[in-house]
Amino acid sequence: MAWNEPGGGSNKPKDPWGGGDQGPPDLDEALKKLQEKLGGLFGGRGGKRGGSSGGGGGLSAGLLGAVALIAVLVWGLMGLYQVDEQERAVVLRFGKYLETVQPGLQWNPPLIDEVIRVNTTKVRAATFREIMLTQDENIVEVRMSVQYVIVDPTSFVLKVRDPEDSLQHAAQSALRHVVGDTRMDSVLTEGRAQIGTDVQVRLQRYTDMYETGIRVIKVNIDESKPPTQVQAAFDDVIKAREDEERLKNEAQAYANGIVPEARGRAQRVLEEAGAYREQVVASAEGEAQRFKALLAEYAKAPEVTRERLYLEAVQEVLTNTNKVMVDVEGGNNVMYLPLDKMTSSAGASVPRSGRLDANTVRELTDAVTEQLRQDAAAANNRRGGR
Repeated sequence: MAWNEPGGGSNKPKDPWGGGDQGPPDLDEALKKLQEKLGGLFGGRGGKRGGSSGGGGGLSAGLLGAVALIAVLVWGLMGLYQVDEQERAVVLRFGKYLETVQPGLQWNPPLIDEVIRVNTTKVRAATFREIMLTQDENIVEVRMSVQYVIVDPTSFVLKVRDPEDSLQHAAQSALRHVVGDTRMDSVLTEGRAQIGTDVQVRLQRYTDMYETGIRVIKVNIDESKPPTQVQAAFDDVIKAREDEERLKNEAQAYANGIVPEARGRAQRVLEEAGAYREQVVASAEGEAQRFKALLAEYAKAPEVTRERLYLEAVQEVLTNTNKVMVDVEGGNNVMYLPLDKMTSSAGASVPRSGRLDANTVRELTDAVTEQLRQDAAAANNRRGGR
């Protein structure tokens, strides 16, 4: 049944606030009753008349105490925080450095202390790309990556406003300094590793001087190339250098093949000359010894030795020829002696080697002597007849 419907034998509307025949509900009375109930809950005494003022004061004090207690608990809980094993926490109190907190569960008064946690084990990386001049005034484009860790969180947070931005500027400065002292060939080819090492040393010196709290682990030269605008010309230069290197290698290979061969021929000539010298010396010494032996024999039997020498000389002369021209003393004609035919008619044959033995020479000598006698006799007869 609705509160304003008639009931109970009466046609008047029913008052839900218990006012009976009263009109609209009294809001002040309703608030007072609510205060009395709340005062009873928090230990205050409530009265219908005289106790209303005392109940209101107890309600206000209890409510404020509860709110304050809850606020203190919340404030205390807000100060709890956990520092991980790989982190360190820098604590500032009213903006001034207080301490550096180690890993573990920590508490600092909130709204008074500011806690800045820094990861000191994470390896961070930064990449830079720069276009610069080399020592020989060529333009190169270098892309470099820097790996680093934070070793001093206090310096990293407080000493430099933006330490990573300072690291970038320091890395660019170190790279330009090192590349500026290096030739382009070294920057583009085998010198990249050395450039990375030099940049790392110089960059670490800069970061220590700035007190950034950063330790550089590794500097890598990821890419080094000429700028796009001069790439075509650079490719031509590279091709020309490759051709130069190729021609040098070919010339060196040719020299490696020719020089040992020439040295071998020279050594062979030297060996042959040495052998010829030994042969001539040995032959001369042999001839000298033979002459000495022959001289001793000649002293013992001059006639026999002379005839033997004569026969040996004739043999040596007639060995390489088969024709002899003889000019007879007192005659008008030159006699021609075919030795080959005379040898064949005498029953002797010339060996294939072309050399005549002593018997053959003796027979030829006798034949020649007989022929000369006959010719001399015929010439004398012709003179007497006249």
